[in-house]
Amino acid sequence: MVVGTTFGADAGAREEDRSVIEQMLDSAHRALADAPAPGDAAYLALPRLLHERLCRDWDEVLRANESDLTVARQRGHPEALLGRMRLDPEDLSWLGELARQVAAHLPSALAPGPELRGASGVVTRRLPKPLGVLLAVYEARPTVTVEAALLAISAGNAVLLRGGKELARTNGVMAGTVASALSDAGLPPGLAHVLDDPDRSLLRELLKRHDRIDALIPRGSPTLIDYCAEHSRIPVIASGGGVNHLYVHRAADVELAAELVLDSKLPQPAGCTAVETVLVDGEVAGELVAALLRRAAEPGTPRFALRLPPDQVRRFAPVASGVDIDVADDGDNGREFLDRTLALRPVDGLDQAVRHIRRYGTGHTEGVITADTAVAERFCARVDAACLVVNGSLRLDDGPTMGLGPELSISTGRLHVRGPVTLDALLTHSWVVHGNGATREDHRAGKPATVDAEQRGPVKISRQVGRSTREAVSAVVRRLVLRESRSPLSAEDIGEDEPLNGGTLRINSFGFVGMLVHLEDELDVRLPDDLFVGRRFETVGDLVDLVGSACASGATGTEEATG
Repeated sequence: MVVGTTFGADAGAREEDRSVIEQMLDSAHRALADAPAPGDAAYLALPRLLHERLCRDWDEVLRANESDLTVARQRGHPEALLGRMRLDPEDLSWLGELARQVAAHLPSALAPGPELRGASGVVTRRLPKPLGVLLAVYEARPTVTVEAALLAISAGNAVLLRGGKELARTNGVMAGTVASALSDAGLPPGLAHVLDDPDRSLLRELLKRHDRIDALIPRGSPTLIDYCAEHSRIPVIASGGGVNHLYVHRAADVELAAELVLDSKLPQPAGCTAVETVLVDGEVAGELVAALLRRAAEPGTPRFALRLPPDQVRRFAPVASGVDIDVADDGDNGREFLDRTLALRPVDGLDQAVRHIRRYGTGHTEGVITADTAVAERFCARVDAACLVVNGSLRLDDGPTMGLGPELSISTGRLHVRGPVTLDALLTHSWVVHGNGATREDHRAGKPATVDAEQRGPVKISRQVGRSTREAVSAVVRRLVLRESRSPLSAEDIGEDEPLNGGTLRINSFGFVGMLVHLEDELDVRLPDDLFVGRRFETVGDLVDLVGSACASGATGTEEATG
């Protein structure tokens, strides 16, 4: 099976490992060199094409997943692991939603930043660029192969995918699906590589290759993340363990608190945002436990376990229904249960709650429930975590929910990205500086630019092609129309009277979004984000007229400026 290429090697064969790694890295770097620029129509089409391929291949994916589950049962893996490995129809729906989110957020993630103007007429703008070659290492999460490939490649990166051996068959089929989608989009197959060898000697060799791998994204257990961090020389975007807390203040509505506690745990008990320990002011601890037991008795509430102080166990164990109650101990502190177990610890106010979180928390997601805004503000000021939730479920720590767009994981690091690892986190940038004829000495002396900054776009184009700005715009537009429509014609074959979206030249809405980014880059102008929204073009000339008019009335000065 091939995704770019699927690579394996004999365990312990170090020289062979290195040869395999060199082949894989060579292929990934060639693919990056051959790939179109980020924002190209091919990238904008990839999310839709990948989802379509997933829908076609889903029965095969499920059969492979069932084979992996059968082997895992035979090996005696616990039910919690089997649950994380299992795919169901909701996973296909989720991957479809992820594809839609990526398609919706990609244009804004790749949009150039606002212009900054210096005293001497220098104009600076930040231009997003892909990080490069990424290495994603993950365990028994069956959807991560698709998630990582989709986000990384859509942002213009190449990605090496190393999943857990428990899901080798599932990952293999999904790898083939990714390969087909890349082919459908016209993107180089080497942008995605699946490493199917479970032996860690190959992984150890990969982790040394900081010279050719730009970022490492481990996703899984604390053991996996610690292993990668300890053995890697590659910059790590780490999603650390989620030993998360909810602090229930005495001024909280205990019924609301009970609802938020259970929503932070029961839907995804092994999730990285799941609450592990509830810290509650002592005077309302009994009320909170009683509210939790009332919720447990409601139809549809999954059975869960509560670990309570001895006095609370004696009080509530005899009357509990739908809840397993046991005595809490110091071993619960800092523990990630990975199941439907909740520890409850009474505290003497905010200060003690903060001290507990600082000692045992992992800096992932922490929350406070209170009607006192001053307490909430003090909590947020004194607790350091990637995400702080006030009067909400900890599961709100999620890229789409927060309005940040689709995420690959949640980072607990402090550099580059903290919190949801979204498309923005898979990009770096170049600073584009338009000197407009200025020297460094001009800047020091505060001299104005020798070329009007407002005319930098037309001057640049005119000097390149020796024609009027109108003709230069036409040349750029015709070339981009051919690229976005994936037409076999050349720019010399079409004139401005060529029908648009009525013949061989067809561009969808994603194509126009990609065209806008390239027009701004190649014409060196800033165009309105909604330039093409709600417009229909009969001919290529109509499109040229609109772009030319926008250039003239926007950031470009006179239409007939020449070099």
